[in-house]
Amino acid sequence: MSDSARSKPATSRIASANEAMLRRFPFDDTQDHDDSRRGFITSASDPLIRDDDGRPVWDLDAYAFLDKGCPETANPSLWRQSRLCAEHGLFEVVEGIYQVRGFDLSNVTFVEGETGVFVIDPLLGVETAAAALALYRSHRGERPVTGVLYTHSHADHFGGVKGVVTEEEVAGGIPVYAPRGFMEHAVSENVFAGTAMNRRAAYMYGAALPKGERGQIGAGLGQTLSTGGVSLIAPTVEITDTGRTETVDGIRMVFQLTPGTEAPAELNIHFPDHRALCMAENATHNLHNLLTLRGAEVRDPHEWSRYLTQAIDLFVDSSDVAFASHHWPVWGRDRVETFLSEQRDLYAYLHDQTLRLLNQGFTALEIAEQLEVPPALERAWHTHGYYGSVSHNTKAIYQRYLGWFDGNPAHLWEHPPVEAAQRYVRFMGGAGEVLRRARESYDEGDFRWVVQVVNHVVFTDPDNAEARALQADALEQLGYGSENGTWRNFFLTGALELRDGSIGTPTATTSADILGALTLDQLFDALAIRVDGPAGWDADITVRWVLTSGDVHTMRLRNGVLTHVEGAGSASVAPDAEITLDEPTLRTVLLGVLPPVSLAEQAGVEITGDLGKLSELLGHTDAPDPDFAIVTP
Repeated sequence: MSDSARSKPATSRIASANEAMLRRFPFDDTQDHDDSRRGFITSASDPLIRDDDGRPVWDLDAYAFLDKGCPETANPSLWRQSRLCAEHGLFEVVEGIYQVRGFDLSNVTFVEGETGVFVIDPLLGVETAAAALALYRSHRGERPVTGVLYTHSHADHFGGVKGVVTEEEVAGGIPVYAPRGFMEHAVSENVFAGTAMNRRAAYMYGAALPKGERGQIGAGLGQTLSTGGVSLIAPTVEITDTGRTETVDGIRMVFQLTPGTEAPAELNIHFPDHRALCMAENATHNLHNLLTLRGAEVRDPHEWSRYLTQAIDLFVDSSDVAFASHHWPVWGRDRVETFLSEQRDLYAYLHDQTLRLLNQGFTALEIAEQLEVPPALERAWHTHGYYGSVSHNTKAIYQRYLGWFDGNPAHLWEHPPVEAAQRYVRFMGGAGEVLRRARESYDEGDFRWVVQVVNHVVFTDPDNAEARALQADALEQLGYGSENGTWRNFFLTGALELRDGSIGTPTATTSADILGALTLDQLFDALAIRVDGPAGWDADITVRWVLTSGDVHTMRLRNGVLTHVEGAGSASVAPDAEITLDEPTLRTVLLGVLPPVSLAEQAGVEITGDLGKLSELLGHTDAPDPDFAIVTP
């Protein structure tokens, strides 16, 4: 039976809460709708974007159902946001600047120069970026790409680059711009914790959910992730300071570096001749994440708000429009100032009030439950928590300053989930009694409590069909009531997996290009985090790599830790194996493409010592699990 067939209607409690949203906020305000359609030119005639094998990677018609009225199974505020995000096509921002929106999670921007077009943030997928460029050219002519710019280090802003330019064209002189630190963060984020992030991203974006009234309706920041190829071409020009100016094909740009805001490496761009300001992902039509639910380093709302203040001071008086790499632009100098000021105040308020409350002794959970956005800010649609939320952002701020521990020693050494669940269920009178009481709470509409207590039954006995069904039903109701798109997707994906089993990881950003961009230091680090420590406690193996370039790298497995140094390493430790080879061959070994036993067959490879020791060392590593359990033990 499909998930859509098993899904339940909204309960009266959820339906009433959703109806109350319609009375609470100004749904008759059409400004965002007007802005999202302003400058529309055309969209693609074929709604399906396919890869080279003919597999669809994006469907422009997938969200056509949003044109209908909001059902009881969706929060009307999120439904409104999703309708706006689902607008797709080519749009003119101002004369000479165009965006293609709705072709991926993000937007791609085309700035026309004297001879060609400059591309900003070429989406996540190669196929969607190529389709966006083709749509632009179908209206504006076959203008060559004269440059590319990545505003920041998240994959949905660089992954489609090979859909708009080739490595050969970049080698031939087409510049690729990025902020300082771009490559380090773009690569490390997608590799070191990439498997876990991708698995959780499947929940966050609802990639496996059916699209519809009881399923996935969007992610708040955009609709979802495309499922095509993810590429990367290294930047050729690094922007290292605020105020730097560059001219490409006659396009004048002034940069503002904003590290530690929405991404660890990010920048805004002002186009003085167009009186246009690109805010990257630092000011969009929602409250953004300070800690994304897929997982990342906690972002700094204090710095974020300071950089927004700086952007206002530097650029507002010379800007008639602000646009970003998600959502739709804001036109008019005064509206731009109001928009940026409200975004600034939003992040500053969350930061300052969380610090005020934690210094009064409140815990992260207590702060999240009581902190509200000021009414004047809440009245602005773009401050709503469609992607980030007040709840999980305040917890992130607490974590940034105080970490995971709330100071209560009762929480210092808690049992892990399965062991705790078994004890809770036993103390509560057994699974049958817990489920009986949980059904009463379900009928009362206390779905938060249902998922909290029934989770113990599921983790005690994951095969308990009654517990799984009740847990799925309660998660589903929470999803129906969520204003936040990623919360809805998490709740509904949890329900889906409880009913149908694991959905795996439909979209992954750890592509061959990203792996190929790893430095050797990063490759050794990536290998080190795969070592099964307990299995390697008694091992002591040293392998020295001598590159034909003259560089030497030595790695040693000891005490379950794989360390590496440049050079020959400690003189007191003789290598078990010394291998001379070129860097590309070393990379294939470290990435697991070339097995050690095949090294002797490679031309130009020289081996001294016991090659079997390399196989033994690598035998102490294991592979990450892209399908690990989340809602079950």
